[in-house]
Parts: sequence; structure tokens; C-alpha cells
Amino acid sequence: MKLLHVDSSPLGSASVSRQLSRKTVAAWTASHPATTVEYLDLALDAPSHLDMDSLGFKLGIDPAQLTPAQKMENAVSEQLVSQFLAADVIVIGAPMYNFTIPSQLKAWIDRIAQAGRTFRYTANGPEGLAKGKTLIVVSTRGSMYAGLPADVVDHQESYLKTVFNFVGITDVRIVRAEGLAMGEQGKAKALATAEADIRLQVGQPANDAQAAVVA
Repeated sequence: MKLLHVDSSPLGSASVSRQLSRKTVAAWTASHPATTVEYLDLALDAPSHLDMDSLGFKLGIDPAQLTPAQKMENAVSEQLVSQFLAADVIVIGAPMYNFTIPSQLKAWIDRIAQAGRTFRYTANGPEGLAKGKTLIVVSTRGSMYAGLPADVVDHQESYLKTVFNFVGITDVRIVRAEGLAMGEQGKAKALATAEADIRLQVGQPANDAQAAVVA
């Protein structure tokens, strides 16, 4: 089993999403010892945003007709989509920035959402081609959005579920820590909830003491 661990926060050791994504990967590998892990840090090595050169992979252009810049961008896109397709499990650290995801995470998604590789259009509509994978989204938020009327401004988890469903991943699991900026008590509760989510999503049972803390 191959696991691709993707982080997107630029905050380094201060990032809660990075801390929780590491714990998620550690819990998964503890439960699935044969797992091999590949790591991608988008804060350090993000692809450029799509432009006329990097859109080449979607245009079906004969490689002989591509410019050197387009060939270089195609190579980046090919490496990223191949890495994604080779993974059985993907763990993504995804903080909420201005109601959505960090731009470097969006740039990565734009590279792996490729017609003919991760989805295709058919007479019956689009079909995802990246089937059979498990995605664990480690979602961190400063305020509270889940289950409230405010969820209409959630373009983070909702977007990630939509785009990965589109490419064929139906097993999407959420590890969520929200309310991180709402005081120390709110942060402690958010982290406890996320720890419980991690155990749930990787199949580790919570003990009675842990369950009491979450409650």
C-alpha cells in the first residue's frame, strides 16, 4: 500500500494542519504496517498556477509542437499526476484560508485533475478514473462552520469533496479541527476532536478516557 502525504500550510512548525496530518499518517502506518509513505510539501515545492504553458497537457497538442516552456510544465504535471495515481491513500493537510484552500493546494489539484488521466467525459457525463483510493482531509479552521448556517461559506471541505469525487474518489474522510482561533479552551477542544477523528478514520478505537475528553 502506498500513501501520499501532502501538506500545504506555509506556517512550518506553527501549523496545526501539519501537526495533525503527521499524526494521521503515523496512525495509518501503525494500523497498516506495510504502508510506504511519500511526502509532498506544497509550501516548499508547489507547481506554478495554470497559464498558457502549463495548460498544454489539457490541449492534446503534439509534443513536437510544444515550446520548451510547455514541455517543462508538462513534465511537472506528469510527475504530479503519476505520483497521485500511484497512491492508494492520500492524506492532505488543508487549512481554511479565506473560506477556501491555500492557493498552492489549488495549484496542485489543477495539475492532477487531467482529462484522460484522472477523469474523462462520456456520453453519460464525466467519469472519474482515480477510483479505489482513500482520501483523508485534515481540515483546520479558525472559526466554527460545520453544521451551522455558516456552512454556506465553506469552500474548503466542500470543494475538496467535490473535486476528488469528480476524479473518482468516493472514500473521503475528514479529520477536522475548527475553532482554533477561539481561545485556548476552544483550541484544546478542537485538537481533542481532531485526535478522535484520526482514530476513527484510520480504524483505531478510542479508549474511555479519550472519549470523555472529546465529549
